[in-house]
Amino acid sequence: MPSHVKAGLSDGAPPSPLQGEASVASSSPTLARLMIWLSPAYPVGGYSYSHGLEWIVEAGKVRDAATLGAWIEDVLAHGAGRSDVIFLAEAWRALAVGDMAALEQAAELAAALAPSAERRLETMAQGTAFLAATLAAWPKPELAALAADAREVAYPIAVGAAAAVHGLPLVETAQAFAQAFAANLVSAGVRLIPLGQSDGLRVLARMEPLVPRVVAAALACTLDDVGGAAIAADIASMRHETQYTRLFRS
Repeated sequence: MPSHVKAGLSDGAPPSPLQGEASVASSSPTLARLMIWLSPAYPVGGYSYSHGLEWIVEAGKVRDAATLGAWIEDVLAHGAGRSDVIFLAEAWRALAVGDMAALEQAAELAAALAPSAERRLETMAQGTAFLAATLAAWPKPELAALAADAREVAYPIAVGAAAAVHGLPLVETAQAFAQAFAANLVSAGVRLIPLGQSDGLRVLARMEPLVPRVVAAALACTLDDVGGAAIAADIASMRHETQYTRLFRS
């Protein structure tokens, strides 16, 4: 390479567009994997759960885009959104250092703290399905051991464990998980209220600044901090168990 070209590169010249493309390419395996795992098409059955939203809509307390957005914000910040990110992080950290005892403790607590039968079904069925689907396409012995040791696995535990053994970064995994959780609730609301697709997108846009804040706060927590104050959402999931007509399993 001519000396003047070398000098130009070392004297603060702007990077080549190819350098930017290389940077994007280096992060693409993580992005692609998370997009696949947390896509609505991933076979965990997420579309069949409303997290108690179906009963709240039936009761008339969520009836439009504004009330749907407020409901989901509370669930994210004060309910399962926050708690599930804590569980995901604990599972990720445990498997990252090979601490199977810590992983088992987090898995047991995640299962025990489900506030209703339907919410337990929601997290355990999705987690077990996620683990089976991931093992089929991206097998790892650690995940096989987790599946063998536990008949059912809570959803955030399964995602956190899978991300750790596949080397996916915690922050990005947690944010993708929380975003997918919010998107699933928005999708349920669009079908239940019903709302137009544009209103659904406006609710998703409303969640955009909240999700990273919830994730950042949850990642600073431990299992001792698990808990929430979204009591109405917990009651809704209990009421849903006896709702006369239902589209959703929770």
